[in-house]
Formats: sequence, C-alpha cells, structure tokens
Amino acid sequence: MNTFLKLALIGGLSTLGGQFVLSGTAHAKCSDNAGPEVDWSGCRKRSIILSSSDLTKAKMNNIDMIGTDLRQATLTEANLSRAQMARVNASGANMVSVDLSKAEGGRVRFLKADLTDANLEKSVFFRGEFTGSKMSGANLNKSEFSRSDFSGVDLTGADLSFANFSRAQFKGAKLDETNWETSWTYLTRFEGVDLTNVTNLTQGQIDISCGDADTKLPAGLTAPASWPCSEDD
Repeated sequence: MNTFLKLALIGGLSTLGGQFVLSGTAHAKCSDNAGPEVDWSGCRKRSIILSSSDLTKAKMNNIDMIGTDLRQATLTEANLSRAQMARVNASGANMVSVDLSKAEGGRVRFLKADLTDANLEKSVFFRGEFTGSKMSGANLNKSEFSRSDFSGVDLTGADLSFANFSRAQFKGAKLDETNWETSWTYLTRFEGVDLTNVTNLTQGQIDISCGDADTKLPAGLTAPASWPCSEDD
C-alpha cells in the first residue's frame, strides 16, 4: 500500500478539489473562540464584543474588526498588523508590545490603554483618542495621527519621527526623550507642554505649531509670534 493511501486510512489526509491535503495544516480558524494565541488572521470580526477577553499573543494580522469592543481586553504581544480598526474601542486594554504596524482606523478609542513598547509604525489612526494612555517606548514612526488626542499620555522615549501630528493635542503629555525628526506639526497643540527634553525638534516645526507662555522649549528654540493660536485654528 502506498504512503498516500496509508495516511488516508488513518485520517491523516483529506481531499480538496481532487487533491490530497494533509490534515492539521496550520491555518486561521475564524470560528474559534477568543483566547490566548488564537489565530484570527484575515478573519472578519466586525462589531463584536471582546471586552475583557484574553487575546495574549493572538494572531490577528489583516483582521477586519471595525466597530469591535476591546475594552479592558488583554492583547499583550498580539499581532494586529494591517488590521482594519475604524471605531474600535480598546479603552483600558493591556496592549503592551502589541504589533499595530500598518493598522488603520479612524476614531479609534485607546483611553487609558497600556501601549508600552507597542509598534504602531506606518499605522493610520486619524482622530484617535489616546487620552491618559501609556505609550512609553512606542514606535510611531511614519504614522498618521492628525487630529488625534494625546492629552495626558506618557510617551517617554517614544519614536515619533516622520509622523503626522497635524492638529493633534498633547496637553499634559509626557514627552521626555521623544524623537520628533521630520514630524509634521502643523497646528499641533503644545499649550503648557514641557518640550525641553525632546530630540530632533526644529524651529520650523515649532513655528507651525501652537503653544503658549507655559510651553517649555528645548534650548535654542524660541516661541514664534503666532503663539498663542486661536481656538479656531
């Protein structure tokens, strides 16, 4: 008896389109329940409730989870690269070291979430709400955060280079050792923010941003005559 027939008899092979396929081959299982290391790669999980779920190290790259509730969920080291996340609410979620590279989603909510050491490189989160979250050591390189709210966010040591923060709010944010190389800061709100220990911030970036008398600038940079901006800016 040849090898293929032997495997078929013991249940090791199934047929698909007239071809033998080895059962047990790794693939995404979209019907599986939420749990650590679940593989939902490329699955559609729109507008479902996953609040307080444990999705530690879950594989969710290319997932469509528009409108899904992730409040208080655990997503430590989960892979959400290229995820579609419009209007996702992940407030209070544990997302330490999560991979959100190239993820997209307008009006996402990450209020008081823990995104320490998260990878958000080349992500698109315009009008995102990050108020009170932890983002120290996070990678925001080449990402889109226009009109997003980073009020009270701890971004200590984060890489903000080449990112778009036009009209974003940083009131009360901790920005020590953040890298602002070539970031776009058009009407970025720095009122009352301490920028003395940031790196690679230029006079040109300051000139197009918004600040006030309480904004603290790095040595060598000065407040432009356009400060303070009007409320309509």
